[in-house]
Amino acid sequence: MDFYSFYTGKEFEAQEFLGAHVYEGGTVFRTFAPAARHIAVIGEFNHWTEAPMHKIYDGNFWECTIPEAKAGMMYKFRIYRQDGSFIDHADPYAFYSELRPASASIIHDRSTHQFHDEKWLRKRKDTVHGPLNIYELHFGSWRKKTEAEDGWYSYEELADILVPYLKENGYNYVEIMPLCEYPCDASWGYQATGYFSPTSRYGTPEGLCRFVDKCHEHEIGVILDFVPVHFAVNDYALWNYDGTALYEYPNSAVGVNEWGSCNFMHSRGETCSFLQSAAYFWLKEYHFDGLRMDAVGNLIFWQGNAARGECKPAIQFLQVMNRGLKERMPEALLIAEDSSSWVGVTRPADQGGLGFDYKWDLGWMNDTLAYFSAEPQYRTDMYHKLTFSMQYFYDEHFLLPLSHDEVVHGKATILQKMGTEYEGKFPQARALYMYMYAHPGKKLNFMGNEIGQLREWDERREQDWCILEYPKHDAFHRFMKDLNQCYLENPALSRNDYDREGFQWIDCHQEAKNVYVFERRCAGQNILAVFNFSDAKQVYDVTPTSLAEKKLTLLMDSDMDCYGGKTPAKKVPVKKAETKTNAGKMLELPAFSGRYYVVE
Repeated sequence: MDFYSFYTGKEFEAQEFLGAHVYEGGTVFRTFAPAARHIAVIGEFNHWTEAPMHKIYDGNFWECTIPEAKAGMMYKFRIYRQDGSFIDHADPYAFYSELRPASASIIHDRSTHQFHDEKWLRKRKDTVHGPLNIYELHFGSWRKKTEAEDGWYSYEELADILVPYLKENGYNYVEIMPLCEYPCDASWGYQATGYFSPTSRYGTPEGLCRFVDKCHEHEIGVILDFVPVHFAVNDYALWNYDGTALYEYPNSAVGVNEWGSCNFMHSRGETCSFLQSAAYFWLKEYHFDGLRMDAVGNLIFWQGNAARGECKPAIQFLQVMNRGLKERMPEALLIAEDSSSWVGVTRPADQGGLGFDYKWDLGWMNDTLAYFSAEPQYRTDMYHKLTFSMQYFYDEHFLLPLSHDEVVHGKATILQKMGTEYEGKFPQARALYMYMYAHPGKKLNFMGNEIGQLREWDERREQDWCILEYPKHDAFHRFMKDLNQCYLENPALSRNDYDREGFQWIDCHQEAKNVYVFERRCAGQNILAVFNFSDAKQVYDVTPTSLAEKKLTLLMDSDMDCYGGKTPAKKVPVKKAETKTNAGKMLELPAFSGRYYVVE
């Protein structure tokens, strides 16, 4: 490790020096604790008695070597404060940890990690000009082996059932909610204690390697949710690590956030080196294909509040980290969850931006769900909530998310949000998803949405797979599978997402009818998307439009009877377009419906 880089926030592999490292003669332990009075290593190897550490380098680092310490043994750092009191801390750079509520670190020999994904890594490429269809997953509640609180599948076990499901359902990437070790199940991993340690809830580090390897074997990319903003307040972890606010702000006005956790102090180079080393670690060590950065708006602005001004140190941290990650892993995806209007999130860092590849379009999400949550008679006045997104869309590389945040805390699931009675929710949700997949931008959908989940997500329970026994849900699931496949196989829906020539409004002034018509374009294919979001059948005349001389071939219809609609279909028209329509005719659009036509 380069010490100057560590102090100036430029180090990307601090974990290669700090932490517990196994070698032939035992294990060497190192930690960074400038304000500590004394530190000892305690663990299974010395019956939890103290093995003193000594200062090295400039006196801010501590080290000792213990021949008896072997891989698999537990340990902690006993850190004495200046007043003589002490707390036993988990190692901030630990590579493995005890299962909660226990909190010891575990010595881990990283040389045991084995991958067989060379072919995937060689072909991994930029996704900007292709389909990116992400399935967001909470590892512990997609499926469970038992109903017990800790009845989880292991990393390897879940891979065996998840990978075939993703392939069958048309997702080419999976995004996993945070896996950095964390103490409280209800935090979903967003309040971490172990930034280099995959949670032991689901098994071992080797098991996580095998999970990623299995995904790559079947050409599924894996994105990890990463939290560079804040950490858990537990006193055995990062909080007051050396007896002082080493990782966090000493002032609670900026040190504690809306979630009640500690904000990282990004003006300290050591903190930045810690975080960006962790980010690089997951990409390099576990072969993750990208990172979704949580709560980026809380880095751009103090406490996420634009009125308090930009947080310059945190912005600089993001620029340095993202630029460094791209230099080391050019093909890695860096995705920002950011609800602010700060422009430049997806602009390269060397051009004054933050250097992300994609930004979640939370404006699109809020406007779209507000529109569909309204009862149909009120949508005329809300018509342009669905046109507004294209006024700012080209400011960034946006990704359209319907994430876990939209199906919890009394918000209702996506299907339940639809602004009608039960029977009308299914056709509306189908129309919503057809609109989403035709709209420019990459896609993300949270688990359970694809089967029409009616119960809000609960991290303690698996998804309600039993609802697939009901015809309406089974048909909705079939629709989602076919829509995903349609998206993957038709380049007009993704190739020119961020090129103005890839999208064209045909008609966005049918306020009285709540009809929307636009075209997606790329070399070799044009697709017309037509939507009726009213509760009555509408007739749309294409004759006055630019399509007057064109032939329209139906590609997909959300109202097909095989999807639970009312339009008869001999066969699901996804891979092969079937029904032909002369452009001069009126298009009869069923209530709450969406259609894709190939323009010939």
